[in-house]
Amino acid sequence: MNKARLSKAETRILEQYWKLGTCSVREVLDSLPEDERVAYTTVQTLVYRLEQKGALRKVKKIGNAQLFEPAINQGQFRSGLVRDMLDLFGGSPQLLVSNLLETGTITLRDLKVLQSAGPAGKSGRNRGGKRHA
Repeated sequence: MNKARLSKAETRILEQYWKLGTCSVREVLDSLPEDERVAYTTVQTLVYRLEQKGALRKVKKIGNAQLFEPAINQGQFRSGLVRDMLDLFGGSPQLLVSNLLETGTITLRDLKVLQSAGPAGKSGRNRGGKRHA
């Protein structure tokens, strides 16, 4: 996927593609909850933008309908968001986590749970990130 960020509306459409798989603009529009429905052309524009940004790819054409599928998975998307978030904090995970703690977004208890469940806790790494001999 290109480095371009996705808008909230683009992200919402991409989420529908993850849920539905390969489908048309009409199918995505019809799958949206009633309170999120927008014009067909709005969804079509968002789909074309997602294609340009590399998040969706055109699979085939049936009649007048173009079928698209996700070109990235949710993990790849989330990893990009985390990288963008880290960039906002100068690439420092410590500054990011410190901010999350200061704002009450996470607690020290949350951190301890994450530490014991995370890859570092499972792989036998110590706090310095080096493996035990």
